[in-house]
Amino acid sequence: MKQFTLGMFLLLLVASCSKPIAQFSTNATKYTAPADVQFANNSQKADRYLWDFGDGQTSTEEAPTHHYTKSGNYNVVLKAIKGGKTKTKKQKVVIDAPRDCLVEIQTPFGNMVLKLADETPLHRDNLSKLAEENFYDSLLFHRVIRGFMIQGGDPNSKTMKGAMGTGGPGYTIPAEFTPKLVHIKGAIAAARTGGPSNPEKRSSGSQFYIVQGKKVTNNMLDRIEQMRDFTYSPSQRKEYLEKGGTPQLDMEYTVFGYVIKGMDVIDKIAAVKTKKGDRPVEPVWMKVILIN
Repeated sequence: MKQFTLGMFLLLLVASCSKPIAQFSTNATKYTAPADVQFANNSQKADRYLWDFGDGQTSTEEAPTHHYTKSGNYNVVLKAIKGGKTKTKKQKVVIDAPRDCLVEIQTPFGNMVLKLADETPLHRDNLSKLAEENFYDSLLFHRVIRGFMIQGGDPNSKTMKGAMGTGGPGYTIPAEFTPKLVHIKGAIAAARTGGPSNPEKRSSGSQFYIVQGKKVTNNMLDRIEQMRDFTYSPSQRKEYLEKGGTPQLDMEYTVFGYVIKGMDVIDKIAAVKTKKGDRPVEPVWMKVILIN
């Protein structure tokens, strides 16, 4: 009986020494949205974990990386669990707002971050407004042409009812052409109807395309300058020659920003198999988030 009591005591002693310890650290001390925060888990004696990132998202990974799209002070909570015992560690993560107007377009092929141009305030503010209203959630890139562009933003694509490419929010936007913004690879521009029905070249209220483009030569740019009566800057010529693009659309469609992160996503989407009407065989969804 004495041996059993001693054994039970030792088991209880070991159990009391086996309480989990919750501890974690981050990969930086300061962040600007959008930010990927890597969490290093320094906990001890735990066999499972529960993370609360403070923005409504959770994870059970041991050492997760979390993507923040909004600025703010986030109270991150880690619960280290072993059996029926839980220890908690709390720490604040601060995400600052970006200086520029940024949007993130999330896709099944990865995310693109775009900087919207101050030179085109009507288009910049319109896309920002629609993103805040979740207008683009689950819409599709309904038109994809390799070597040219990827186009989306038609609300008809959400239900796939009606003619793709004809939908919108019920209004158009005045053109905002500027020689400062041209169709270099990664440019985002507003789609529009062509022909005599749209002499002012007003933009669609929601549809946009992102340029993939092809190789560009100086001779091509010279011809565009003569046709459109404007001049490319040395830096624009350099970018066209290095990245490619669609200069034939310059001063015809409003460019209102550029991809600054995730250029490879353009190529991945442009490479998908398409069917009649340049529509992807497998739907390519999007979600547009205003970074603020």
